Amino acid sequence: MLIGEVARRSGVSARMLRHYESLGLVRPSGRTGSGYREYSRADIRRIFHIESLRSLGLSLREIGRALDEPGFAPAALVDDLIRRTRERIAAETELLTRLRRIDAAGPAGWEDVLQAVALLQALGSKSADARQRAALSSVQDASVPVEALVDAVLSETDTNVAGALRWALARSGDDAAALLARGLDSPVAEVRARAVRALAELSGVEATARLRHALDGPDAVVRGYAALALGSRGAGEAVPTLVDMIVAGRNDTDAADALSVLASDPATADRIAAGLVGRLCDGTTDAAARGRLTQALAGIPGTRASSALAELSRDEERAVALTATYLLRLREEP
Repeated sequence: MLIGEVARRSGVSARMLRHYESLGLVRPSGRTGSGYREYSRADIRRIFHIESLRSLGLSLREIGRALDEPGFAPAALVDDLIRRTRERIAAETELLTRLRRIDAAGPAGWEDVLQAVALLQALGSKSADARQRAALSSVQDASVPVEALVDAVLSETDTNVAGALRWALARSGDDAAALLARGLDSPVAEVRARAVRALAELSGVEATARLRHALDGPDAVVRGYAALALGSRGAGEAVPTLVDMIVAGRNDTDAADALSVLASDPATADRIAAGLVGRLCDGTTDAAARGRLTQALAGIPGTRASSALAELSRDEERAVALTATYLLRLREEP
């Protein structure tokens, strides 16, 4: 079969067939009387083998080895192809994400596109200073989509940069809360914590609803950040988690402050006092936790808290009794 017919049937151009021949991949088995290349069935079969291996991403050099080296083992090469393919997909996915973000910013001209690219690159910089500057400048630059800021805050490990990103997100608009909520479902504990901390700095109904949802999560750290934020917003459902934080000694001072804010409502104050007393009377609560619970009663107004302190002033644990006595005196002072 002549080269033109082979090209037509195989879909490989005559020029490429000549290139294969120059590399020694396919050598026509014969020549016609006029000197034209003539391909045998075995030659054509080899061409199809070459094209099959090319479709897997092998280079022509790798294809030559695969077809001609008797002891060639494909396993290592296939593993390498898998690695390279994954890297290529990751790079293409990153490019697609960047293009989508630039498109979402609605650039009016190439100057806007270049500015958006510069800021997106800065947010992904290895330099913490560069990331922080990008976060702060994004507030004045509408070319940075909220989604880019959310991704940045969920992955940021530097404390100062994370604070700047949360500050920028709080001023970015109404879409941040829904985007951050995705981070609450992350399998990575650090990402969940970053998401709830960023949500805690957002105002609005959407952010509050997401924080309420976080109270039901399995992660104590996430529940704690959500409870502190909700307590400052007057959400009474945060009370049980705040009491748990005092018992555990995790951000207990902040938790007690949040309870005192919630206790401005008399009905809630009685409920808080009941919750604190309930844990004080629990036989599994250790001495240190009982001391923290007693101190937390200081910020709770009302007769129920006062009665609890009066009872605790006679507690068997001396530290608890002394703390309760001191707090009762403070309440009696005008």
